[in-house]
Amino acid sequence: MDLAPETRLERALVLATRLHAGQQRLGTGSAFVSHLLAVAALVMEYGGDEDAAVAALLHDAAEDQGGQATLDLIRQEFGDQVADVVLACSDTLEDPKPPWRRRKLDYVASVPGKSPAARLIS
Repeated sequence: MDLAPETRLERALVLATRLHAGQQRLGTGSAFVSHLLAVAALVMEYGGDEDAAVAALLHDAAEDQGGQATLDLIRQEFGDQVADVVLACSDTLEDPKPPWRRRKLDYVASVPGKSPAARLIS
């Protein structure tokens, strides 16, 4: 079997899986990557392009796994469009994070002003 070179989507999935290794979904205990796969699937099913699908896989990476340094890595590996969407989908890059409720309320209020790709992922 002759396999094609790794795609951007595959690279994003590998990075997301490595960044979120051991992380579990709050309330369910399931592997966090299941959430990322579900969001990416919805994005693709509802017409998102490759950049949106890649951003969907990585949308929690900077927020949960390294802040600005992780966002810089995403920008380097996947480009400005993906990094900008990941940033738009992040409620904070701060460590420690501000209180959960305030972050989430502020994020939800900001969604209407986001790019179409960021709204689709949100």
